[in-house]
Amino acid sequence: MAGANLDLSSVWLFSECSRAELKTIQKRAMPTSVSSGTVICDEGSVGQTFYFILSGKANVLRSGRKQAELGPGGYFGELALLDRLPRSATVQAATDMELLAIDQKDFNQLMKDSPSTVRKLLVATASRLRSADTKAIEAAVH
Repeated sequence: MAGANLDLSSVWLFSECSRAELKTIQKRAMPTSVSSGTVICDEGSVGQTFYFILSGKANVLRSGRKQAELGPGGYFGELALLDRLPRSATVQAATDMELLAIDQKDFNQLMKDSPSTVRKLLVATASRLRSADTKAIEAAVH
């Protein structure tokens, strides 16, 4: 399942992982097909799965309004691997789609099996948090 569009290192959560670690993560991913119109995740419901788009397009909706469109190489639901909080948006297939899905159970097993991967995920999360913090401070100053 090595598609040309598959680059898990483009996902901020996995950005610090080595090539070998990315392959291990990819092996845990399940190929999933969805039909156009399918709601893949629903705003407000508790998320347990991360999705990486191999082909097709999806609309991201908040409060029923389209916020963005995702295509091949796009992803969503990565925060669901870290917490069990409600989804911040609905994602609906705009076309037939091919996805890779990693559920929280498989992700948790990966964490147990590889402490070095856990550290890299923490570094990536800290980097993302610092970036968000910087943006918040800049917005408050201006």
